[in-house]
Amino acid sequence: MSVQPTTAAKTERLLNLVIALLSTRRPLTKAQLRAAVPHYQQTASDEAFDRMFERDKDELRDLGIPLATQLVAAAYDDELGYRIDRREYALPEIGFEPDEVAALALAGRAWNQASLASSAAAALTKLASAGVELDERSVVGIEPRVRTTEAAFAPVHAAVKERRELTFSYRKADGTTSTRRLQPWGMTQWRGRWYVTGLDVERQAERVFRLGRIEGKVTLVGKPAAYEIPDGHVPRVLVAATEPTQTDQPPAVLRIRRGAGNTLRRRSRSVNDLDESWSLVEIDFKESQGLAQEVAGFGPDVIVETPMALRDAVVRLLAAARDRHTSPTAEATTPGGMP
Repeated sequence: MSVQPTTAAKTERLLNLVIALLSTRRPLTKAQLRAAVPHYQQTASDEAFDRMFERDKDELRDLGIPLATQLVAAAYDDELGYRIDRREYALPEIGFEPDEVAALALAGRAWNQASLASSAAAALTKLASAGVELDERSVVGIEPRVRTTEAAFAPVHAAVKERRELTFSYRKADGTTSTRRLQPWGMTQWRGRWYVTGLDVERQAERVFRLGRIEGKVTLVGKPAAYEIPDGHVPRVLVAATEPTQTDQPPAVLRIRRGAGNTLRRRSRSVNDLDESWSLVEIDFKESQGLAQEVAGFGPDVIVETPMALRDAVVRLLAAARDRHTSPTAEATTPGGMP
């Protein structure tokens, strides 16, 4: 899933293009589409229109819209035309089983505490208006223990949409931190983590930053639309190209409360019972952050003994969740579940 910068004008242009392509039973040529879509009429030259139209075609296909290319009548000298097949574009009627409805309600409740709360609420409202009965009682007592969105998600997302520079403190894998200034180009989720891509202003080079390593406040600076996004930029491609190859390392040693952490126990290479309350578990891993997120989900029931980098990552996750939580009882919880 990627978040690309959009503007009201671009959204309106794409919507008008989709309407034009859906409103015809025969393919429309580029010239016909240029005449039908107001934004295309305003382009300064044929070359500018061609570039805009090619980007829009790719955008529609990335959104999953079945844009078909066909030859038009011979009168047009076998010119290519474009249309959207209504049968492929329209969604069939969607039905939900009771357990699926419960999962949707739980997902909406989870996002109510995150930066996509408004989108979650809108989705649940649409389901209700379509006749789907959401039984809130089925998910009473079930709540996420650690938030699913990094604290930096909302301001970074806003900066990407507005094309505004931002500054933040960034912690590298070796634990060192520095202040960075970025022109964000896009966001993407890669292997369960969110990243922002863009131009590092001070280094004048493309860079990738993991949102989970952004610490403290993210500050938007300058005016909107302050720079252009490079043509053809795909966040996932840049993230995949810059992610380092993971290497094997000694197993993590975890102290797990009896009856808890079963997903960790099943992957362990060894389990030793310390007493009636705790077990010592060794588990193989390749990257600290991913395992830290899993361990943090068990709260005080799982404690990292070694390595210290993993222990520190868990402490940071739980401390951040504590600091963002509004419950008065949250302050009574010690980060990392330490005794």
